[in-house]
Amino acid sequence: MEELFKGVLGFEAGHFIMFIVAAILIYLAIAKEYEPMLLLPIGFGAIMANIPFSSAIGHDGFLTVLYGFGIKTELFPILIFIAVGAMIDFSPLLQNPSLLFFGAAAQFGIFTTMMVALFMGYDLKEAASIGIIGAADGPTSIYVAAKFAENLLAPITVAAYSYMSLVPIIQPPVIRLLTSRKERLIRMHYKETKVPTQVKILFPIVITITAGIIAPIGVALIGALMFGNLVRECGVLARLSSTAQNELANLVTILLGITIGSTMEASRFIRLDTMMIMGLGLVAFIFDTAGGVLFAKFINLFLKNKVNPMVGAAGISAFPMSARVIHKMALKEDPTNFILMQAVGANVAGQLGSIVAGGLLLAIVPALLK
Repeated sequence: MEELFKGVLGFEAGHFIMFIVAAILIYLAIAKEYEPMLLLPIGFGAIMANIPFSSAIGHDGFLTVLYGFGIKTELFPILIFIAVGAMIDFSPLLQNPSLLFFGAAAQFGIFTTMMVALFMGYDLKEAASIGIIGAADGPTSIYVAAKFAENLLAPITVAAYSYMSLVPIIQPPVIRLLTSRKERLIRMHYKETKVPTQVKILFPIVITITAGIIAPIGVALIGALMFGNLVRECGVLARLSSTAQNELANLVTILLGITIGSTMEASRFIRLDTMMIMGLGLVAFIFDTAGGVLFAKFINLFLKNKVNPMVGAAGISAFPMSARVIHKMALKEDPTNFILMQAVGANVAGQLGSIVAGGLLLAIVPALLK
């Protein structure tokens, strides 16, 4: 009889709290459509993980098996990068390569947050894992955290994906605070030019070699993204490109989300660390946005043809959400001011910048600890 009711007898307040957290994630996914493909599986995974004596987790639990197979080995994040690479069109960036600087500037939040985390008492690897939330790139956050701070993986992942979904809420106030209406009304000339197919094919190859030589430990990240893009652009693998963008992306996203959710056990998640990491994640996103905007304002001091500073904020890796937010803000200020393509270019540059930043952290942090 006791065996029959052990789930009821083992139920604690922490489990109830985690059910509420899971319900919030599922609500955001369904009602608000905030990153539904990830927040819903994460929320449901958290429910299964917090049922007392759940058979879904533990030595033989299928979620624990998936965790060991896909997260500990970093396989799931890598597969996601292949899918993302197949989805991205780098043409707006290739038409205006200077937008790469915005992708770099908008990573400012990573290193700022890392410094703050160190000041708060986290060790270097933990601080780097928390700082990478500022990459605004879930797979990169998972990859780095799995290597450096597996104990913080759940809150880091939840923070990364939650704030990515909240970009339309986080970015506009920061942008308005740092810019004048006159700056937000700046028009940017855009002339669409056809990017040669050879350039599109060479781009992922050159980027992989260049970034790989700079930070060899990041080759898995940048290489997977660029391989997916090469499959897209080569012109002879249409079926594989379609599979990567659809079946592969959908399947791995489901497995990744529900597996991450399974790590949100009450005993490991309901801690002061979790609240601190969520707070630091917000700091990272704010400083990312501020870094991109302030960099754009700085270079405007030297440019004849000014850059709309809002484009700098699109340099974060939340693709394509940030570009859409910036475009809508520009249209709100002036319905005839279209800066979508420049914002998309900066957003794509942010995707590259976040992965390169992740690779640099993976290379630098172990070197500093020697």
